Amino acid sequence: MKKYFVLIIGIALFACSKPSGFKIDVNLEGADGQIVLEERTEGKFVGIDTADVVDGVAVLEGSVEYPTMYYISILGQRAKAMIFVENAKMTVTGKADSINFVKIEGSATQDEYSALNDQMKAIQDEYMNLYKESVEARQAGDTAKASELMAKVEEIYESASERMNTLQEDFVKNNPASYVSPVILNSVQYNKSAEQLDSMINALDPKVQQVPMIVDMKAQIEKMKRVSIGQIAPDFTQNDPDGNPVKFSDIYSQNELTLLDFWASWCGPCRQENPNVVAVYNEFKDKGFTVFGVSLDRDKDAWLKGIADDGLTWAHVSDLAYWGNAAAQEYAIRSIPSSLLVDKTGKIVEKNKRGEELKAFVEGYFAK
Repeated sequence: MKKYFVLIIGIALFACSKPSGFKIDVNLEGADGQIVLEERTEGKFVGIDTADVVDGVAVLEGSVEYPTMYYISILGQRAKAMIFVENAKMTVTGKADSINFVKIEGSATQDEYSALNDQMKAIQDEYMNLYKESVEARQAGDTAKASELMAKVEEIYESASERMNTLQEDFVKNNPASYVSPVILNSVQYNKSAEQLDSMINALDPKVQQVPMIVDMKAQIEKMKRVSIGQIAPDFTQNDPDGNPVKFSDIYSQNELTLLDFWASWCGPCRQENPNVVAVYNEFKDKGFTVFGVSLDRDKDAWLKGIADDGLTWAHVSDLAYWGNAAAQEYAIRSIPSSLLVDKTGKIVEKNKRGEELKAFVEGYFAK
């Protein structure tokens, strides 16, 4: 009798134990062929599992060490649905022609992300609905109403952006053990200093700090610290448009103040800022101010056209490696336009001054 009792307990424990892997039933109306599960690693999508669609359903299987952000798509199509996969039985339902709006069930981590995303969308809808009304009004020929609505959009947008940013930061702060937190932290890192990011990462649960996304972020933070204000700017050499190597230190050592400007011809905000940089350059170049442009272009003709069209008459270099630009990597550049102001000794004296702030800083620098 005791043997049977022990056996029954063993079966019960096995039945209640955590699944050793995940099983995802994918039902996308109108889908055929194969469903693909992928992970985005180092800027590329890497296949995790592929399954045939049989009777409208595809079953994806595997295991994860911890809840992981993957992507589901129909083989041959570009649209993808993001999904947090954990070792559990999950379901994905929706339509093949609108995969971004699938319903995902069975993942507690996905539920956390979806709840946050719903709050974000509610804030975003406040100005997006007005924007759509503005477009409709303009298409109907009511330019006065369209302009009035766009003014409201611009008024709401900034505060809405701040609220969404606060919402995300609060999630990370209040959910240090959530595997959603690394993804959110990765999205809000761009306007944070190395010290701020350090503090936010150190507050995470130790197990979450081991996620590759956070490990990579820690390495990025160390780079950021090496190019913070007061540090000596790392030297580098890249080729100018004629293929001649130009050393950064040869530029800043010959000028009182140098703006190291990371930009690209394909970058809209960069092109919008260029006229301001040109104006500051023209006003202060005779006092010892110059600009050294590093382009994240990959098309040389587009790079040269951007220089010519915007009248950028200072020195330019690029290795045409896009975001892989060696200097951009060294300087921990995560978005452009991005810039540093360096004195004659190579010391970084300021960062990311644009518009009137750039002119005010340069003017004040030479007024000393």
